[in-house]
Amino acid sequence: MKKSNRLFETIQIFRAAQGPLRAEDLAARLEVSVRTVYRDIAALQAMRTPILGEPGVGYVMRRGYDLPPLNFDEEEVEALRVGLSMLSRSGDRSLRRAAARISAKIDALQAPADWLQVSPWGAPEDDPALGCVSISMLRAAVRDEKVLRIDYEDGEGQRTTRTIRPIGIVYHINAVLVAAWCELRAGLRHFRTDRIHACAPTGATFPGQGEVFRKVWAEQNRWDAGGEGAS
Repeated sequence: MKKSNRLFETIQIFRAAQGPLRAEDLAARLEVSVRTVYRDIAALQAMRTPILGEPGVGYVMRRGYDLPPLNFDEEEVEALRVGLSMLSRSGDRSLRRAAARISAKIDALQAPADWLQVSPWGAPEDDPALGCVSISMLRAAVRDEKVLRIDYEDGEGQRTTRTIRPIGIVYHINAVLVAAWCELRAGLRHFRTDRIHACAPTGATFPGQGEVFRKVWAEQNRWDAGGEGAS
């Protein structure tokens, strides 16, 4: 998690807290070290965020403090609600949980809109218990430009082990694809996430190459041409 996102999430945790929070509790929630929490709190206090307390005792944030509001009109709020609801069809459990948190924040400020309904059926859920790898893990590999080794099953049931450089995630209605440079095929390919049965980083990275690959991918896969590319 980037520092800016972590600081934002820290403020949200303080806003929802019913009492003092220990640095150890914050570290567990944010999945960082206690030392990082101390640095983050010092950074927030330097930005005049009213967080009071000290190490070993606990911290509280003065009531009434909030981030500057974002103003949306009615249609913009409805667009957010529908868009967030449609994430339930993506099969990406991590994004779905994030969408639920955002929706709860909208509900706290707006009247419920239960007349806006989105069908939950879509791509298969990325549940490791069902043999699917986490899409969140794949997204992280794209962001960090990490080389992955995957066990992949094609449409005919044949399994192969591939070494790939993931460059993007493509969400379709009934499937999620990883766009990647495949070393086995020496070219750009797409891999359905529900057919990736194992995935692990190789320890290698490809810094700076992701953007170049994406430009080539965009040329090869224009939506108006209907191209998807076979794996």
